[in-house]
Amino acid sequence: MTQTVPRTAVQQLQQRATADVLIIGGGINGIATFRDLALQGIDVALVERGDYVSGASSASSHMVHGGIRYLENGEFRLVEESVTERNRLIKNAPHYVKPLRTTMPIFSTFSGILSAPWRMLVTHGKGKPKERGACLIKIGLTVYDTFSRDGGSVPRHRFVGRKKSLATFPQMRSDVKYTATYYDASMHDPERIALDVLADGLQAGGDRARAVNYVEAVGYSDGAVILRDNITATEFSFRAKVVLNVSGARTDLTNDAMGQKTSFMGGTKGSHIVLHNDELYAATRGNEIFFEHSDGRIVLIYPFKNRVLVGTTDVNADPSKPVVCTDSEIDYFFDLVRHVFPSIKLEREQIVYTFSGIRPLPKHDDTAPGFVSRDYRIERAELDSVPVLSLVGGKWTTFRALAEHLTNDALKELQAPRLVSTLDLAIGGGKNYPLTAVAQRNWIEQHRGNLGVDRATTLFHRYGTRAAAVLAHLQQGDDELATAPGYSLQELQYLATTEQVAHLDDLLLRRTSIAFLGGMSSETLSDTAAAIGTALDWDAAQQKTEISRLEKILHDNHRVVPGVAGVANVGNPEQ
Repeated sequence: MTQTVPRTAVQQLQQRATADVLIIGGGINGIATFRDLALQGIDVALVERGDYVSGASSASSHMVHGGIRYLENGEFRLVEESVTERNRLIKNAPHYVKPLRTTMPIFSTFSGILSAPWRMLVTHGKGKPKERGACLIKIGLTVYDTFSRDGGSVPRHRFVGRKKSLATFPQMRSDVKYTATYYDASMHDPERIALDVLADGLQAGGDRARAVNYVEAVGYSDGAVILRDNITATEFSFRAKVVLNVSGARTDLTNDAMGQKTSFMGGTKGSHIVLHNDELYAATRGNEIFFEHSDGRIVLIYPFKNRVLVGTTDVNADPSKPVVCTDSEIDYFFDLVRHVFPSIKLEREQIVYTFSGIRPLPKHDDTAPGFVSRDYRIERAELDSVPVLSLVGGKWTTFRALAEHLTNDALKELQAPRLVSTLDLAIGGGKNYPLTAVAQRNWIEQHRGNLGVDRATTLFHRYGTRAAAVLAHLQQGDDELATAPGYSLQELQYLATTEQVAHLDDLLLRRTSIAFLGGMSSETLSDTAAAIGTALDWDAAQQKTEISRLEKILHDNHRVVPGVAGVANVGNPEQ
């Protein structure tokens, strides 16, 4: 399709088609590395073949976690790094990352205590794990506490027996023996965190930092990467002193496109469903329920935003093919909910959204997917004497540390010094974020202008202190869209014109939570297309094209068929 509004950022990239560092991949790891390099004064460019964080980064479990189960693999370095980065994110991104009370229901006492060390040291995840009993979990949580507490700011875990467990969770299985409660962190808006990190990088780098979506690396010739604008189909050459391949599960495919055969990756698919089930939401008592299912997989039931997220699976997948949550995975999710809350009624009509992504895991041969390392490494090669650094692995929680590592390697190639540390650097709307209720009310009153307190409060919680710019924009008008509750026409236009929105799905799937929460009526699509179409100069034909494109994405990738009056019906992607 054509786009009326010029692709200004792409045009600028074409006009100055050189940089010190070219980053291929706009997931959270690529974006975080972009920010870090921009802060060091490096001339850096980033390209992403689709929209920002539209791959695995948008298919997470919405948690920032220390990875307690990695202890079972003996990955103590990764656990320590993960909990340290989790605690940093709570401080650096307080607008999006909050402490999360996590409860593990336990149905045996001694099971797994002998097999766990054997599995860690010898079998390396081959075969089905034994059930993890209370003793094994107690040992794991005690070790986890030593890594996790951050000077005492995170409470220690707590074990209680059957009677207290059922008093707290009356709908839990009656044969529960114990529950263990500890703290990790929630990440309710991962895409918005990534957009904040991206905006920080663009601001820090000025003219030296350029980032574009819908631009793909499709080849390599005469010392230059061949880039293609996937909207206009225009191709152009781009030269860099260092190339960073941070394209996640597609890392080998990207290297192959540039003429370099690699076999680093062995990604696995993880799917989730989002349920509108008030009974299940209430049964969790605000806790993420994190537990071992009957097949030995660690799974979760996670309440937030008046919905319940259920996940996840872990099956081998081909990164060259799209992935979707299947009927069998939905059956699995319903079964795991019943494993803990057997009396709660579940129906497919309660599913408002499904999503799947491919984890960027290393090649793992016959190791069971659930036991493949979530750690990362960097592989170096050269194309015409140009260093190409490929990231293998990585996870949401450790994105800052990973970016620091990758940036340091790039700086070494450039023989440039590190000038700025990101350790304690606030992210986006977390900068100068007021932490107390009184301070938040004062901030809202100071910035709300002629908007009502409730509306200004919503925007503050949606964007953190970056809400100041949104509030200023809305002083001239703030007309709520009835088919997109909580959003106004002017707010959506602001997002469309300031956050590189190229398609309607960019707005509804990643700049907002409208689709995720089940707000996809036919009227929502037409009204939001008209709203941002005015700002992006889409005519009626292009609006119709965008609606058709989004309907196909919702059906094929998320099993959602937009209905009427705000009802989203989960369909069969094979129909």
